[in-house]
Amino acid sequence: MSGHSKWHSIKHKKGALDAKRGKLFTKFIKEITVAARSGGGDPDANARLRKAILDAKGGNMPNDTIDRAIRRGTGEEEGVNYEEITYEGYGPSGVALLIQSLTDNRNRTVAEIRHLFSKNGGNLGESGSVGWMFEKKGYIVLSKSDKSEEELFDLVIEAGADDLRDDEDNFEIITSPEAFEAVQAAVKGAGIEPQVAEVEFVPQNYIKLEGSEARQMLKLMEALEDHDDVQKVSANFDISEADMAAV
Repeated sequence: MSGHSKWHSIKHKKGALDAKRGKLFTKFIKEITVAARSGGGDPDANARLRKAILDAKGGNMPNDTIDRAIRRGTGEEEGVNYEEITYEGYGPSGVALLIQSLTDNRNRTVAEIRHLFSKNGGNLGESGSVGWMFEKKGYIVLSKSDKSEEELFDLVIEAGADDLRDDEDNFEIITSPEAFEAVQAAVKGAGIEPQVAEVEFVPQNYIKLEGSEARQMLKLMEALEDHDDVQKVSANFDISEADMAAV
């Protein structure tokens, strides 16, 4: 059981995506720009850019905005230069966090991230302090109502997935980063729309949180994800459905 998919679910239920569409657009633009800068402006030859464009379209970003971000990344238009930095730290009860950011001012960003940690019961750590607890994996979450476990297992394993996990209300599919697109395509080809489909850092184990520590952890996650320079936050916490419902 993992708190990972539950965190995605609670954000969806709270309507956070609609409420923060402007912030999401900013994050999409940054990711598209950096992806185009690092791997070129052709999505057919650049998997990272291809994924960034799909995410942006899924968030209803206009095509013109996507095209401008690509041109800024390839240098066809002037734009801000973003630096990729991963921060590591600890939340309540020693929960490990990896924060992936894109920033044009690393001094400002690290000061603000450190403040968010200290304000919400955590500590910003040194580089390498928690990174070893995570593995970069493809991560896909499906509702149990989509398909039976047996049918889904055969489908995703044949497409190249590493594992299918039962997480109470959901199924979690774990893949290598290289197999992610093929497995996602197989899922969508079966008429299933994933709740979550990302290549991200997945924890090797989880820390169970309850009560006030659970609430404080969620506040820290929300504060970090709400920061303009933060693209993704990965953490190894697990929170019960009852505590989620209380929030």
